[in-house]
Amino acid sequence: MAGKHISGQQIRSGTASAAHYAEARGAESSADFIHKLRIAVKELNETEFWLRIIIDSGILPARKLEALLDECLQLKRILNASITTTRKSAR
Repeated sequence: MAGKHISGQQIRSGTASAAHYAEARGAESSADFIHKLRIAVKELNETEFWLRIIIDSGILPARKLEALLDECLQLKRILNASITTTRKSAR
């Protein structure tokens, strides 16, 4: 039962980050772009949280999720760098 709940949460946060990124690509201003990317980063934070819960609870072994966790962290770094660059450019 817990696994089903966790997987649902994981799917929602994982797909929401992609949707927010897509929204950011159509932003109407730099501020709007940053706002939407920040929401995408929050969703990636939640995705990371659920991946760690899955690992820590033993639902799946860490070796099966290492690549997903690494990709999540890379995406967070990329989006945060985009936020930083956009802030600097907007000044």
